[in-house]
Amino acid sequence: MSALAQVENNPGYDRPGLGFTPAVLQRGDFMLEQGLPDWSRADGISLYNANTLLRLGIGHSLELQLGTGWNRLKGSGQAADGRADTSLAVKFSPSSAGDVSWGVLGSVEFADGARAFRAERDQYLLGASVNWQRNADHALGLYLEAVHGDNDNQMLAVNSSWELDPALGMYIELAAQHQDGLGHGSMGGAGLTWQITPRVQLDFGVRHRLGGYADTWQGGVGFAVYFGD
Repeated sequence: MSALAQVENNPGYDRPGLGFTPAVLQRGDFMLEQGLPDWSRADGISLYNANTLLRLGIGHSLELQLGTGWNRLKGSGQAADGRADTSLAVKFSPSSAGDVSWGVLGSVEFADGARAFRAERDQYLLGASVNWQRNADHALGLYLEAVHGDNDNQMLAVNSSWELDPALGMYIELAAQHQDGLGHGSMGGAGLTWQITPRVQLDFGVRHRLGGYADTWQGGVGFAVYFGD
């Protein structure tokens, strides 16, 4: 999502919100993005995710990402905690000379987490993101995602983001999804970003089910730190 990149080579952060920023880190640059935690609730059960995403620029418009984290499940007589599955992803996004930028991301999530949170088999994701910077203060985004694994699912999300001042931003988003065996669902949400230093961003976001099959609530608090030139 958008937030002012006050360091020249900072391409922006992938959190918060659905999808990812259609831009990559430069070769050798590094970024840490951390949930504090993220959270979802459905059918009286809450899932907390302290997810960690490590991003590394490898050049040629490519970025390597490694993700894992810690989960806690609570509600309806259930309680469990443990490590999340490990994910490995590659993002491609060519340099943009105009107002429109785009990127694609492919990832595999390995079924290696704690038993309570482990997928039955590896999950494969392919996503595409497009961003239109309408003016200095406003951008529109589109995100498409397809996941193949235990239950195949697809998602389409749109977002609109604004720069409120050089350090503070906000966004709204709408999403429609389909999960095999469960059907369609939709969500709407909003969030804030606060760039407290040129290299550190705090974020807050929340989403609510609008209809069909989807989590009743999703949300989270987190931060991101950029290590680069």
